[in-house]
Amino acid sequence: MTQQDMNSELYAEQLSTQLRKGFLAYCVLKTCSTKPKYTSDIITQLRDAELVVVEGTIYPLLSRLQKDGLLSHEWQESEQGPPRKYYKTTDFGDEVVVQVGKKIADLNNTLKKL
Repeated sequence: MTQQDMNSELYAEQLSTQLRKGFLAYCVLKTCSTKPKYTSDIITQLRDAELVVVEGTIYPLLSRLQKDGLLSHEWQESEQGPPRKYYKTTDFGDEVVVQVGKKIADLNNTLKKL
């Protein structure tokens, strides 16, 4: 493998990482828009959709989305132990999901045209 090939792979990986970070916030909101979700259920659903998820990035993301008014949480009793925090999109979060979904569709159409 040449130095140029290694550099292009590294650059492509960095771009891909940036895209995933922004996309992850949307995906978390999307998973929480249908019903309240426990953190491990969010992670499972994202992984089932073949999105690479590191557990350590989800907790700060959930906190930020909540701070930004996109998510709310409620405590629910658990049969496995202490109560669990379940996340659900707020009305604002639901609107953001719709708007970002439209933007993603527009970007996808642009990519198809290219």
